[in-house]
Amino acid sequence: MSKKSVISVGLAVGTLLVAAGLYWFQPWKLWLDETVREELPAAAVSPSSPGTTSSPDSPAGPKVLATGTFISHEHPTEGKVRIVELPDGSRTLRLEGLDTSSGPALRVWLTDAPVKEGKDGWHVFDDGAYVSLGELKGNKGDQNYALPAGVDLNRYTSVSIWCDRFDVSFGAAELSGAAA
Repeated sequence: MSKKSVISVGLAVGTLLVAAGLYWFQPWKLWLDETVREELPAAAVSPSSPGTTSSPDSPAGPKVLATGTFISHEHPTEGKVRIVELPDGSRTLRLEGLDTSSGPALRVWLTDAPVKEGKDGWHVFDDGAYVSLGELKGNKGDQNYALPAGVDLNRYTSVSIWCDRFDVSFGAAELSGAAA
């Protein structure tokens, strides 16, 4: 093989490796934010304790079933989680004031894993049972995720912003007040 051929093959392989690395890691997402501002699908629920309705005059209004506060794992993560039962009986997981990093293949998971501080908590959420509620809509803001019918909130006790690409939690919240 000539010296030109070796250089050409080396450049082609190098270009493929750089392209694959960019696809896999998606480093530009570290600097791009996606803010979502969704309203609760029904009348707003006041920030109250789990199990209370939005007002005493509307017993059929939305009801908070569980709440939690995010802690940081792989990336700094802040915000609140509420699970709300709507008047039609459907349930929604709501992220409020979410602020985390963007990343590739981020998902919202309802899990049965305990929320642990530090690196001990980064990888526990795929060890047990979890329900994927879909792709994270944005790394900032307020957003809603419909819970599938039949999900037992006594079984699933935490929420994770999960990076499916690297099998790591960006942040997680332990749910309190969970009841089906």
